Amino acid sequence: MPANLTLESLKSAYDKGEIDTVLVVAPDMQGRLFGKRFHAGFFLDGGHEETHCCNYMLALDMEMNTVPGYRSAGWTQGYGDYVMKPDLSTLRRLPWLTATAMVMCDLLDHHTHAEVAHSPRAILKRQVARARAMGFEPMMATELEFFMFENSYDQLRDDGIVNLRPVSAYNEDYHIFQTTKEESVMRAVRNGIHGAGIPVENTKGEADAGQGEVNYRYSDALDTADNHTIVKQAVKEIAWAHGKSVTFMAKYDHRRVGSSAHVHQSLWTLDGKPAFLDKGAQHGMSDLMRHYVAGQLAHAEEMTFFFAPYVNSYKRFFAATFAPTRIVWSIDNRTAGFRICGDGTKGIRVECRIPGSDMNPYLACAALLAAGLDGVERKLTLEGAQEGDTYNAAGTRMIPRNLRDAAEALRGSAMLRKAFGDEVVDHYVHNAEWEMAEHDRVVTDFELQRLFERV
Repeated sequence: MPANLTLESLKSAYDKGEIDTVLVVAPDMQGRLFGKRFHAGFFLDGGHEETHCCNYMLALDMEMNTVPGYRSAGWTQGYGDYVMKPDLSTLRRLPWLTATAMVMCDLLDHHTHAEVAHSPRAILKRQVARARAMGFEPMMATELEFFMFENSYDQLRDDGIVNLRPVSAYNEDYHIFQTTKEESVMRAVRNGIHGAGIPVENTKGEADAGQGEVNYRYSDALDTADNHTIVKQAVKEIAWAHGKSVTFMAKYDHRRVGSSAHVHQSLWTLDGKPAFLDKGAQHGMSDLMRHYVAGQLAHAEEMTFFFAPYVNSYKRFFAATFAPTRIVWSIDNRTAGFRICGDGTKGIRVECRIPGSDMNPYLACAALLAAGLDGVERKLTLEGAQEGDTYNAAGTRMIPRNLRDAAEALRGSAMLRKAFGDEVVDHYVHNAEWEMAEHDRVVTDFELQRLFERV
């Protein structure tokens, strides 16, 4: 779905004094937005054509360290430029920031103007083009969960991340009274992202104290990834403006449930018909859908890094927490890694429940699409559905239990190397290796508390 500004309407808003700033942004490897704030007059006068950024933006870790070992950028290559090319179909107002608009960019090689292969948006766009060449439009939606705290980001910065106070004292899943207490923030979130041209559906309390969720309408895959990234930014900025903080960590406390970002998917024909639906088939699942789901099951281990990119991510995968542990599919069953929703209706789709809210939506959606299309191309046979409590489903495969195992599965993935290219896979394997190395070298509070006196 297009955003809510054009160059012409931006010029009109600028002339009226309604907008004076344009955020020109792109997603990094971690799914965060980076870029520049343009004066709207300069943006309109030619800045909308392109700008530049340092190519280390796709070779940094979460703390903005320059990571050695990437082939794409480094000190030996001199850290040159990428071109940031605004996608004007994404130009939108940001109502929660004063007089501000935003546009998403694609990253291009400075010399050839070809899209940078390992940039998240390019990775997803290539898989969307692949699906369209097969006659399908991939449609997706992501659910986005997070925890909100009474502590401000500034307090946590100055005092350390201690004494976190969730905005509620108890599980608030679907709880209207508790979410009334949070409404000053969540109403601003809903109205803000609606005003940004993102078709928000609802917010709700989630399955622990202080946990919430925001949902926005099913859309084409690239639009969904853009919307996810913007909504995540909006939630953080709006919470900050209200003196609160949020975290999208997959697991911020081992005593709490984790936060997910379930991905709903289906293929539609280019003329707008649901290609996953066959009303005469069991559960209404067409052969195409069965092949697609079979591809995702076949390649689940290889994709897991793109669903769970940090050491912390794997602390979410525990039984009886609504996070999956096994690579199985089931009909409307929240214990399974892959859940079939809307069976027998035109809304039939597969929900992948493995991704955490720390995932990069472009990479997760691209990996899911690549695996599903592989299943379609090879006409893979779908294994039988699991029923009941799939946490205890004997003889089934487990989701990788740690980042090391997921990185090794990604390294060895012939399917993803064919779909994404060796350069891209090697880039993200190196990212995983750096995350593990950083974790391995740091002494944690857990170690100090457990060992300082007792060892």
